[in-house]
Amino acid sequence: MATTEENLNEAFAGESRANRKYLAFAKKADDDGFPEVARLFRAAAEAETVHAMAHLRQLKAVKSTAENLEAARAGETYEYAEMYPPMVEVAEAENSPAALTFRYALAAEERHASLYAKALEAVKAGRDVETGGVYVCPVCGNVVFGKPTAPCEICSTAADKFVEIQ
Repeated sequence: MATTEENLNEAFAGESRANRKYLAFAKKADDDGFPEVARLFRAAAEAETVHAMAHLRQLKAVKSTAENLEAARAGETYEYAEMYPPMVEVAEAENSPAALTFRYALAAEERHASLYAKALEAVKAGRDVETGGVYVCPVCGNVVFGKPTAPCEICSTAADKFVEIQ
């Protein structure tokens, strides 16, 4: 029988996946001309976020900003150093187009880890990190500080396609 902690971790993962899936479903419904169906999917996605956050609170997984940055950096490092390389290898061996999305994610996760390290250094010095704005590439997920002026260093998406994060 699973422990409550194991159940909370599984529930958090499931609710988090449902949130992302429902947001993708909402975009498709919007694209297909069903705005109210899209609104329903977005509402359900928000409800899944409520559930996920409640489970995360029960796990006491949100700590100080410095500890959260360390955890985020460790997670991103695991993804680019250990998780994605074998996924890329399998997808390439299978000639799957997923190899490209795995390679994009691997490169972006490495960049994320670097940005978390920079932020952690600032927080440990008692200050906020200087970003000049935070932007995300909509194709590969690369995150950059400062308004992009050149194509994405990972996937070559045009600089003007990056999305500013508020």
